[in-house]
Amino acid sequence: MDAVVTWITGLDIGYIYLAVFLISYIENIFPPFPSDVIVVFAGSVVGLGVGSAPVTVILASVGSTLGFLTMYEIGRRVGDRVLETGRIKFISVELVRKVETWFRHWGYWIIVLNRFLAGTRAVVSFGAGVSELRLLPTLSLSLVSAALWNIILVTLGAAMGANWRDIGSYLSTYSGIVSAVIATTDP
Repeated sequence: MDAVVTWITGLDIGYIYLAVFLISYIENIFPPFPSDVIVVFAGSVVGLGVGSAPVTVILASVGSTLGFLTMYEIGRRVGDRVLETGRIKFISVELVRKVETWFRHWGYWIIVLNRFLAGTRAVVSFGAGVSELRLLPTLSLSLVSAALWNIILVTLGAAMGANWRDIGSYLSTYSGIVSAVIATTDP
């Protein structure tokens, strides 16, 4: 693994930034995708002296927000039809209805919490579109949420430096706990 880290830190920083942006975008559309681990890793590369933490946070946040917007638009334009046919395997009718209930109960705060709720990112963005939440506040809050989350991840990665792999196990535990709480909680 050390050879991989050495190779990556020798790459042109543009490739690392592009990977962070694309992976942050893709994870909203094709979950589960390990974007958090990749962002932490990019933060650790910053900690090793390659790249910029603010640029990494901005690219991860913009990628994530654009991915959120993509799923929002899919939900808004064809959400009910897609749900009826079951074409998106990771989004069930029951889960979207649960998210709609969250929106009725907690409103736009769900958008802010979305990044911190493991396993819900694509469902919340899709559900926001199906629920026809207003675009500007939804998009703005999605960006705020993504920025806060990515600041945490990049900061942890930079602090961990070469020990970035340790964060993966913490994120996995965090995701498991949050997923269990979400599965058993009603608003």
